[in-house]
Amino acid sequence: MPEYLTPGVYVEETSFRSRSIEGVATSTFGMAGLTRYGPVPYFLTPPGWTTPLVMVPSPQLVTSFTEFERAFGSLGDVGASSLADRRNYLAYAARAFFANGGRRLYVSRVFPFANDANGVPTLASNFAQVPVGNPAIGAFRSRWPGEAANEFAIGISFQRSKNILVPGANGAPAVLKGVQPGAAVETFANAGAIPKGSGPVVPTSASVAIVGRAADDSLGIIDAGGNVVAPGAGAVTHLTVTVNVRWGSRRLDSYPGLELGSDHPRSIANVLQAVDPADDLSLVWFDTGSRPPATLAVGPFVDGLKTLAAVDWTFMTGATESTAVAPADIEGDASDPDDPKRAARGLGALAEQEDIAIVAVPDAVRFALTDQIDMTNALITHCEKPRAYRIGIVDPPKDSSISEVRSFRSQFDSEYAALYYPWMDIVDPTAKPDPGAPQPLIQLPPSGFAAGIYARSDIDRGVHKAPANEVVRGIVGFKQNVTFDRQSVLNPEGINALRFFEGRANRVWGARTMSSDPEWKYVNVRRLFLFLEHSIERSTQWAVFEPNNERLWASIRQSVEDFLVTVWRTGALMGTKPEEAFFVRCDRTTMTQNDLDNGRMICLIGVAPTYPAEFVIFRIGQWTADSQQS
Repeated sequence: MPEYLTPGVYVEETSFRSRSIEGVATSTFGMAGLTRYGPVPYFLTPPGWTTPLVMVPSPQLVTSFTEFERAFGSLGDVGASSLADRRNYLAYAARAFFANGGRRLYVSRVFPFANDANGVPTLASNFAQVPVGNPAIGAFRSRWPGEAANEFAIGISFQRSKNILVPGANGAPAVLKGVQPGAAVETFANAGAIPKGSGPVVPTSASVAIVGRAADDSLGIIDAGGNVVAPGAGAVTHLTVTVNVRWGSRRLDSYPGLELGSDHPRSIANVLQAVDPADDLSLVWFDTGSRPPATLAVGPFVDGLKTLAAVDWTFMTGATESTAVAPADIEGDASDPDDPKRAARGLGALAEQEDIAIVAVPDAVRFALTDQIDMTNALITHCEKPRAYRIGIVDPPKDSSISEVRSFRSQFDSEYAALYYPWMDIVDPTAKPDPGAPQPLIQLPPSGFAAGIYARSDIDRGVHKAPANEVVRGIVGFKQNVTFDRQSVLNPEGINALRFFEGRANRVWGARTMSSDPEWKYVNVRRLFLFLEHSIERSTQWAVFEPNNERLWASIRQSVEDFLVTVWRTGALMGTKPEEAFFVRCDRTTMTQNDLDNGRMICLIGVAPTYPAEFVIFRIGQWTADSQQS
């Protein structure tokens, strides 16, 4: 209660309406698996460092396939050479997801590091580098592991400003302008000695120094003894470096105007640092041999950069790929709160992202059948965890016949997963066919396509609409032809068929979960309840620790009823009026005195969902023309 201690007029704001419940997003997709490059948790101790470099990135959110390629690379092969199937299933699934209407995707990259005899990951060989100087006084290193880093190339160029040395006032020593401590400057006998022309800048390392701040707060040049001295007479130019990083012909990152002194906020070591760089998706980082960045000997550092600048591009070398991936790697584990080096990995990392509503693991199809079953069980377990609020999309084994996919489906029973069959044929986007030759095709599992259709249906109609009778975009056809008679075998067993219809294109022709419980037979019913549960749970957190009395109960009832009325108006619930669509009870009939004594407030909610018109039946009979209708 406010205090009224001084006589006067008090104006107070109050609310006369119930707290609203906001519906959560239902179309955010999450995947865990192999990619060519990109963020993955690891820790290592680079040469010269006394503490390990700890990298614990969260799953990366991307909103387009272009953004996915920038973060995780292209569609090229992934994994160790020992893998029988190195196709980049996760990248193709991401491409299919965005092509079919998806908008938000979280990716948890998996990279199984090799271990030494003591079980400690051996990481150094998984990273590429380009040394600077001979002997090396620093190095450009790949930020993330994988042999794709051997395709990165470093390009260096210098830039030189005009004379920045100006005379001091009243006979005082000359001063530097436009620079701050950590900047590199190049000294000349006079302004006429500054090289002219449009050719590449080639500094003389002996004439390059770093700017420092003297005790009297004036700027000077750091001499060989580490003292800050006045710049003296002559001319001084500001020397900066541009670092270009190229990945094939698809990506070029440019970092212009970088400084050489580690004290400068735009130094190479600060802008291109490993843990928190200016560019979150930078490909490389610059290692000075310590953290924080060491003060490099300016002359040798300039000589090392000049060597790289003498050629157009210098490719990074030394990176190797991971060991063979296993289902346990993709399943991952949760983070350890007592050990910062034990970050969440694989599906365990996706569990920490609350806004994910759809999950898949396309890499499961590269395993043998028993391992694929284990991976599918891990996916289902992930979705069935309390407060997960998500559904999994399961891929069938490659080249499955009707009997084989039925046998595969029989291994599972879950209302939190859906299986789609068969695989897709698409034109290989990485191939360059000969003129006149048939376009090369590749086979892909359906999970990425199905997830995109889920998202498209949610955005266009709502989560209550079954994600079926929707066109599959970006494919040539299906690997197996599912006919009417074949689907009559698959559909009762909860296998969603993908079918071609003459004149109506390729469509998803099923919306069933992998559950034997008829109450949760349909995907849209399961997802509608996940949407309702998650929305109510997230928007009623304010009620925790409120006085558990009639006032709170009435407020909760009003909030939930207002939300369900809105849902009913979208067509998600049955009934011609709200009373037929749902009920909300939160009073003495839902709670005992024992509940109240133990701090429990119980609200009972019942909703009548709409089921899809899976079987549209028209009954037609003969009727004589002279018959009279009553």
